[in-house]
Amino acid sequence: MSWRGLFDDEVFRLRAVLVVMLGALGVLGVVLWRMQVANAVLYQHSLSEQSVRRLRLPGQRGQIFARDGTLLAGNQPSYNLVLYLEELRRPGRRQNTVTNVEAVVQKLAQILGEPPRLKRSDILAHIHQRLPLPLTAWRNLTPAARARFAEQTLGWRGVAVEVEPARVYPEGALAAHVLGYVRRAEPEVEEEAAFNYADPEMTGHAGVEKYFDALLRGTAGEKILAVDVSGFNYRFQLPGLAGKLQQRAPVSGHDVVLTLDARVQRLAENALEGVSGAAVVLDPNTGDVLAMASRPHFDPNDLTGVISRETWQLLLNDPGKPLLNRALSGAYPPGSIFKPVVAMAALDLGQADPAAMYSCPGYFMIGKHRMECWDNRVGHGPLNLRGALTHSCDVYFYNLGLRYGGEVIHDMATALGLGRRTGVELEGEVAGLVPNEAWKRRVWHDGWRDGDSCNFSIGQGALLVTPLQMASVTATLANGGKVWRPRLFLGLREAAGALPRPPPKLAHTMAWNAAHLRLVREGMRDVINAPAGTGKHAALPDVMIAGKTGTAEIGKKGEGHKLAWMIAFAPYEAPRYAIVVLVEEGVSGGATVAPLIHNIMNGLFHPDTGEGEG
Repeated sequence: MSWRGLFDDEVFRLRAVLVVMLGALGVLGVVLWRMQVANAVLYQHSLSEQSVRRLRLPGQRGQIFARDGTLLAGNQPSYNLVLYLEELRRPGRRQNTVTNVEAVVQKLAQILGEPPRLKRSDILAHIHQRLPLPLTAWRNLTPAARARFAEQTLGWRGVAVEVEPARVYPEGALAAHVLGYVRRAEPEVEEEAAFNYADPEMTGHAGVEKYFDALLRGTAGEKILAVDVSGFNYRFQLPGLAGKLQQRAPVSGHDVVLTLDARVQRLAENALEGVSGAAVVLDPNTGDVLAMASRPHFDPNDLTGVISRETWQLLLNDPGKPLLNRALSGAYPPGSIFKPVVAMAALDLGQADPAAMYSCPGYFMIGKHRMECWDNRVGHGPLNLRGALTHSCDVYFYNLGLRYGGEVIHDMATALGLGRRTGVELEGEVAGLVPNEAWKRRVWHDGWRDGDSCNFSIGQGALLVTPLQMASVTATLANGGKVWRPRLFLGLREAAGALPRPPPKLAHTMAWNAAHLRLVREGMRDVINAPAGTGKHAALPDVMIAGKTGTAEIGKKGEGHKLAWMIAFAPYEAPRYAIVVLVEEGVSGGATVAPLIHNIMNGLFHPDTGEGEG
C-alpha cells in the first residue's frame, strides 16, 4: 500500500472515531438534559423522598390547677444526655459503631458518677429503628451530674445535654387518686402512619390525666430531617432540599381547672392519716367536689414516665391497694348512715306517722330469729323517729322496714342516685347495688323476706354504696332536695385568664314534704349536738353541724370486721359543706370517725388553727 493510501485510511479512521465520540457526547447531552431539565422535578422529588424523614413532635402537656390556683400537675425541664450516632459511627459493620458507643457510654458514666442505663441491645434497637434521632443515654440528670459533664467533656463530639418537659406533681401525693399519672406512649396508629419517627409523649393513664387527656395533650408538630445514604442524620443542606427542612411547632395543651380546693383536700387527707378509707367533701349547692381522698395512696411523681416492672408489681400486689380510689371504686355496706334515707322513704313514700313510737328492748324478734340492736344491753326504750336517728336505734328501723317494705326504701334510694354511677369525670366509678325483690329473684332465685327488709333498713344486707354516692345523698339532705351531679371539671384556663365555666348540672329535685325533711334534719342535728348523740365527738362549739354515724359489719359474722362511717353537713341553716368519711376496720362511726369529722370541720371553719387540728 502506498503512503498516500495509508494516510487516507488513518484519516478515515480518525474521522470515524470522532463521529462516534461526537455521537456519544450527543447522547450523553440528551440524557443529561432530560435528567437536569426535563425531569428535574421528578428526580428532586425522588431525592427528597429518599433523603427526608418526618419526625412527630408532641405538644407540651397542659397543666392542672385547683380552684384556688394551686398547681397540682405541671411541667418542669428534664435535662437528658443524648448521643448523636452520626458523629460516633465507625467504618465497616454497624457493630463497630455499637462498640464505640458502648465505650463512650462507659466513659460518660465515670464522669457523671451515674451507672450506665443503656445496654448493647438498646443501642442496636435504636440504630435499627430510630437511627437519625439522638439516642438518650441518661434522663433527668442531677445538677451535680450536669456540672461534671460541663467541666470534663469540653470538645467531645457527638455528646450533648438536651432539655425536654417532664411531668411533675408539685404537691406530691395530694389528690393522687383524682389526678392519676402519665406514662410515655407512642402516638395512635393512624397518626403514626404520617410520620417516619415520633418522639414519645406523655399520656394519661389514670384519674383526671386520663379522663381529660385529649384536652391536656395539645397538638403535635413536625420536624423534617435530612439523612444520608446510610440512614444517619445529615446536618448539612442537601441539593434539592432547600426550603424542605422546615419545622412546624407543636401547640401546647389546655390548662384544666378542677373543683378541688387544695386546702380542703389537705384537710381530708390529713384526717385519714394512718388508716385505710376515704373522704369526700362536696359543695351541696353545686355538686362541686372540693376534696376526694383515699388511703393508702401513692405519689404520682413515682409513676410518671418509665417505671420498672418490679415497682409496678409491688404496687399491684400491695394488700393495702394504694392504687384503688376507695371514694368511687370501692362499694361498701353503709350501715346506719343509710337511716336518713330510710326515714325519708317511710315518711314521704310510706306516709309514716313521724310521732309513732317504737320500744327498743335491745333486740327484735322475727319469728324465732333474734336480731340485735347495736346497744343490746338494755336497749333504747320508747323512741320516736327523731330520737331513733339521734340514738341510731336499729330496732326502730327494723319496725319501719317491716311495716313499709323493701320496695319503698329501694325507690327512695334509687331516686337519690344510689345503685348507679354519679357520672363524675373519672374512670373506674362503680354503681353499687340497691337490692329489691326483683333483683333477689333474678340473682338468688329466692323471694324477698322479712329479714331482708330489716337488714335493708339499717344499711346492711346486699346494699352497697360508694363514699361519693353517700356524699351526694348528704348534699341533697343538706340543700333541701336538689340532686346535683358531682363534678371535678370547673373549666379551662388560658394565658389571658379563665374561660367561661360550664354551669353545674342538676340531675333532679326530690319532691319532699318540707316538714318531713325538717324532722330528719333535726334528728341529724341531734346526732352531733345532743348529749346522747352518737356523733357528739364531731361537734364544734360555734358551728352547728348535722350528721349521722354508721357502723357496718363485713366478712363472716362474729369475726369483728367493721366499716366505720359518718356523714355530716354544715352550717346547719345554710350548708356550705357536705362530708362523708369511711374508715376500714374501725371501731364505730361515733368512736372512730366522729373525731375525724370534727378535725375536718374545724379546719374548714377555723383555717388559722392549722390543718384540721382542734
